[in-house]
Amino acid sequence: MPRKSRHNPIDLTVPHELTAGLIDRLNCPAGAFQAFLRDSKSPSLRVRVTASGAKSFVFESKLNRQTIRRTIGSVTAWSIDLARAEANRLRVTLDTGIDPREQSRQQIAEQAAKRQQEKLDSITVREVWGLYIAARKPYWGERHYKDHISLCKDGGIPRMNHPTQISTAGALNHFMDMKLKDVSPAAVEAWAEKEGKIRPTVAQLGWRCFKAFLNWCAEQPPYAAISPIKNAAKTQKTKEALGKVRVKNDALMKEQLPAWFDAVGKLTNATVAAYLKTVLLTGARPGEILVMKWEDINWQWNGITIRDKVEGVRVIPFTPYVRSLLEQLPRRNKWVFASPRTDRSDEHLSRLDPMHTAACKVASINNLTLNGLRRSFRSLSEWLEIPTGVVAQIMGHKPSATAEKHYTVRPLDLLRIHHERIESWVLEHAGVIAHKTIESNNKLHLVA
Repeated sequence: MPRKSRHNPIDLTVPHELTAGLIDRLNCPAGAFQAFLRDSKSPSLRVRVTASGAKSFVFESKLNRQTIRRTIGSVTAWSIDLARAEANRLRVTLDTGIDPREQSRQQIAEQAAKRQQEKLDSITVREVWGLYIAARKPYWGERHYKDHISLCKDGGIPRMNHPTQISTAGALNHFMDMKLKDVSPAAVEAWAEKEGKIRPTVAQLGWRCFKAFLNWCAEQPPYAAISPIKNAAKTQKTKEALGKVRVKNDALMKEQLPAWFDAVGKLTNATVAAYLKTVLLTGARPGEILVMKWEDINWQWNGITIRDKVEGVRVIPFTPYVRSLLEQLPRRNKWVFASPRTDRSDEHLSRLDPMHTAACKVASINNLTLNGLRRSFRSLSEWLEIPTGVVAQIMGHKPSATAEKHYTVRPLDLLRIHHERIESWVLEHAGVIAHKTIESNNKLHLVA
């Protein structure tokens, strides 16, 4: 409620020389929302009082025949002399044709832009990297996404399986705490010179991912202003430091099939053995088979749905020998190739390279990778002169010709004819003899 005064109401129609006592006695007339008391010493200065009793100094003048007002501040925060000085300053500004309100808005906007720029200048690669992989994850396969997580991981953390061992930082961890605006060609070149000597293959992968990341940054309005105009990772010196990507040609030869099947069959973990054979006999990517779920298998119509990183999903034949392998696996969880570890009861197998390398060592086969098994499927199919398009469709390769893309449609039963020929040929030359036996449950068994 307005403070009641023992004095007569102040005449608001005429200017008054402002004093502390006068302002203290000022009240808003009954029924009014607000009222103004003009200062006789500074014609542009007003004291505004509202119906609630709040009082403040206000600048008031005319610009282009329109009345403009701008609040200076509370009467408790500003002295009368300072309020007069501010009103006079605003009057001078107005006389030059500048609206003080617009000037104030511009100053506020400039300050906000400055704060935003300072925030962008201090943003690190790690912060933007997290936003980048979150935005791109829906368009990536699981393996590609995990690669991005692995490339930026911190080092110096005890390993889960070997607490006494310390993990190594990811290949791109060097950039994570660097400010995005500081990522320069020189910085990338120095990184490539070092990583190219230590781990060239991983460094190549990191370089490709980092180039894509910087391209993405350049397309985002918030980061375009601070990203280098030219992608900092695209320099000839960086390319030369990392070297050329060597074409991999590891694959099983026909003569190596018996030794490989024998060594894999002797692995103590039957799930791992089944996994390795399935990769070879389906030609699928190792990661696609690893994440295969029981729900992806159509036992009735003998088909397997593969989570394809290129096409999304594809369906391939569920061939007899692969079926016999999977029928014998325990159903621990939703994954076909489930981890046997009790502390990972809801996960699939992982770190299969060491076990496969060990089996290859027993078979006297050198440098055969998991992806080499997929390459073996493609190479061995050449012996049977299977149509290239059929093999590509089974493996999940993109069609390489217009006819393949737009005019050739191969149903699952047609693929099965060729796929079973490939499987039978591989098993024959591996020394695995297929015996068809009809039992009471009418299941097909293939045994060595």
